[in-house]
Amino acid sequence: MTRTDREGGRIGLIAGSGRLPVEIIESLNARGVRPYIILIEGEAEPLPLFTGHDHGWLRVEDFGRLVPMLHSAGVERVVMAGGVARRPALSAIRWSWALVAMLPRLVRALASGDDVLLRTIIGHLEAHGITVVGAHELAPDLLAGVGPIAGPKPSAADLRDIRAAAQAARAIGALDIGQAAIAIGGRAVALEGIEGTEGLIERVAGMRGHGRLAGRSGGALVKCAKPDQDLRADLPAVGPDTVDAAFAAGLKGIALDAERAFILDFATTVARAEAHGLFIYGLKGDD
Repeated sequence: MTRTDREGGRIGLIAGSGRLPVEIIESLNARGVRPYIILIEGEAEPLPLFTGHDHGWLRVEDFGRLVPMLHSAGVERVVMAGGVARRPALSAIRWSWALVAMLPRLVRALASGDDVLLRTIIGHLEAHGITVVGAHELAPDLLAGVGPIAGPKPSAADLRDIRAAAQAARAIGALDIGQAAIAIGGRAVALEGIEGTEGLIERVAGMRGHGRLAGRSGGALVKCAKPDQDLRADLPAVGPDTVDAAFAAGLKGIALDAERAFILDFATTVARAEAHGLFIYGLKGDD
């Protein structure tokens, strides 16, 4: 067992979809730490990197097995990473006494936004002696820095778009709706909904040439952590596919909450931005 494990207890990873779980495991492995991994069925891929570790599979309907699985593996600290698109219906959940006890909270959480649901899961884990840590604590090298990160320096017009989109993203974040917005011509034109960032960008691409966007070029995508978000789960993230989609939608660049958002597959993401001539910018506070 490594020194890192001894200091805080064995680390577990609850893995959903996307690149973030992969990069966290790679970061931990580079420091000699081999986490126990719970793979969410229908979300996580059966990658050799995952299955080469101690691991188990969990259906979202079997949420009641989560704590017993972690306890059996000797996990004392856990990180949640990756997307989970599907929520279970109450009628499909396999109930345990622990879940029955939290039924009112679980009903409210399943009917609420992602932040409420994640806070409920975190509370459930910590009530059973498992400390939840943030991905940014285990892999701080993945966080966006402050200011220009890739591509050209944003122009004055770009900065107006960044500010408008950031204001809109924080407004919907406060309502636990989404984390992203797009502004064109200094005005927010589209907000992220349940379709996610990919759907948001596709929607704006389809809006080009129609109505008030006709003839307008440029624009910026901004992703911000929700104002009251528990930073231990669901921080915003972008990667190479986000950059490609932003370019295809005619945007000038992407801005992120500095030190509160991830840039995944960093070298490839930066290279794509440079190749497309798009900026990536780390937004600090109300900058």
